[in-house]
Amino acid sequence: MIVRIKFFAMLRERAGVAEVSKEIAPGSSVADLWRQLQVDYPKLAVPGIRLLYAVNQNYVGVDHRLNDNDEVVFVPPVSGG
Repeated sequence: MIVRIKFFAMLRERAGVAEVSKEIAPGSSVADLWRQLQVDYPKLAVPGIRLLYAVNQNYVGVDHRLNDNDEVVFVPPVSGG
């Protein structure tokens, strides 16, 4: 199955792309996808990074199971003043 992935802020810079499609195994979770992306884009492997995850514009946990054509967004920490 194919999912669409969007990266924002520092994740977009580290991946070098804003959006990508990826084939994943049926039954894959958000955590499975994130592990695969860190292999594809090694600069995403930031120790201790805390992300938010959204699937089809709804925040989900890392155990959320993905479906074909889902849109997955990885939201990095935001800092400001």
